[in-house]
Amino acid sequence: MRIIISPAKKMVDATDDFASQSLPNYLANTEQILQYLQALSFDQIKRIWKCNDKLAQLNYARIQNMDLTQNLTPAIFSYEGIQYQSMAPDVFTQKQLDYISEHLRILSGFYGILRPFDGIKPYRLEMQAKVQINRSKNLYNFWGRKLYNELFTANKLVVNLASKEYSKAITPYLKPEDEFITCVFGVWKANKVVVRATEAKKIRGDMVSFMAKNQIEKSEELKGYTGCNYHFVKQLSQLDKYVFLRDYQD
Repeated sequence: MRIIISPAKKMVDATDDFASQSLPNYLANTEQILQYLQALSFDQIKRIWKCNDKLAQLNYARIQNMDLTQNLTPAIFSYEGIQYQSMAPDVFTQKQLDYISEHLRILSGFYGILRPFDGIKPYRLEMQAKVQINRSKNLYNFWGRKLYNELFTANKLVVNLASKEYSKAITPYLKPEDEFITCVFGVWKANKVVVRATEAKKIRGDMVSFMAKNQIEKSEELKGYTGCNYHFVKQLSQLDKYVFLRDYQD
């Protein structure tokens, strides 16, 4: 089993707190992206990032002399978004850390795909960013089948807790025999499932914690999740989509 999640825009450099255990698998590809970004002017890269001057200046400075192999932070402790705060990996037991090391993967526009303890640098680059590297028209095209192959070469089941922006790097390559289950977290409103982005990020993080705590290995076990008053709703779910609703009444 593999679990995929999205990265977060907010990142920290915690090289003094945690030691990385490995380098990302696709560091040569990341180097290509870095060289592309380093060749851009400040105004050009700010348009790609679509952020304010303060954030653009911070990240522009980061990439100028970025060393992808030195002073690294494990990926799972590098991201500080809502999903990661909810997951709270810093309070995991060793057994839980071992579980995510084996099962959890983070999709990234910059690094492609990351294991939790791969050492990385703070960066800013969304998967949907409009960049053209070599002959690739965008990052989806640049990464191609690599991320799908990484997930499915030795696995039959992938649990999708990533946003659509990132899961789109996988879904075009799915085969009929692949077991790819997307978990949807929402509320029932006006006779339909409504997903609230911020809340969904929080619950995705809590789902990872649930899976690590209970050492989940089978898709059927996911249905036991009841965190934050969410429950699996069988009648709204499908083989490849598990729907969890908050405070749902049949």
